[in-house]
Amino acid sequence: MKRIAFIVATKDRPVEIRRLLDNIQKQSVRPREIIVVDSGKERVENILREFVELRSAYMHVTPPSAARQRNEGLKAVSKSVDLIGFLDDDIIFEEQALENMCAFWDEALSAIGGAGFNLINHPSLFASSLKKLALTERLGFYSSRKGAVLPSGFHTMIGTVEKNMEVDWLPSTAVLWRREVIDKYEFDEWYEGYSYLEDLDFSYSAGKIFKLFVVAGAGYRHFPALGGRANDFQFGRKEVRNRLHFVRKNPELSLAKCYQALLIRMALNFAAIFLNRRPGFLLRCLGNLFGLAAGK
Repeated sequence: MKRIAFIVATKDRPVEIRRLLDNIQKQSVRPREIIVVDSGKERVENILREFVELRSAYMHVTPPSAARQRNEGLKAVSKSVDLIGFLDDDIIFEEQALENMCAFWDEALSAIGGAGFNLINHPSLFASSLKKLALTERLGFYSSRKGAVLPSGFHTMIGTVEKNMEVDWLPSTAVLWRREVIDKYEFDEWYEGYSYLEDLDFSYSAGKIFKLFVVAGAGYRHFPALGGRANDFQFGRKEVRNRLHFVRKNPELSLAKCYQALLIRMALNFAAIFLNRRPGFLLRCLGNLFGLAAGK
């Protein structure tokens, strides 16, 4: 059986860390090590000591940055580990998720570099019917194919899969990577703070060489915590700025299509103000406008 290490980047979420570690300790298969990389004011080091059956390590890294925290965690992983994974602090695994994931890796061909856990409680997406129109697909904004990266640099959500499925990218919410991938790639620390798209950047690059899969039997649930996230205006700017950065890094993608898709994204955000009665989307639209005006 493969030897696993998980890196968990966290910030001011003691409740979520305790729940996650308790969940991992109850799994039929446990990781060889867990490295918690904390950037919060409320340190969670003492919580790790509550779980004596888990081999864990603690690091404190500032300023907060999911990308940098994961990179620092990678430096601390034991050389004996075969698979290195990343977990968000606000997830929990389904029963036997790690056992089923290990079974996948025991049979995996060397061409497979990464495998994501299967998100069981994926939320419904706003304007999903509009996204699937032929026009949005032609513009490269969306596709009916799960886990795709489109010419615009936009990506489609994976959701819940019924069988193992190959994809173009993998979220870092709950994922395992072959050691050879980790030795070759690292997270781009240009993505600061609540990084957004750093996992798309990392996995899409790896996916140019290695195959990426989502494992149906390795389920998990995500319960997004409120703390540690950007406000609506900041996220609106980040939506634009980070997407443009990603597209500029990958010349096979189209900057023109990216701008088109970003305008559609902004229009959907504006529609959400009225259709979903979510006034916060007004600030998000303003953030989109500032990002587009800056052009970077």
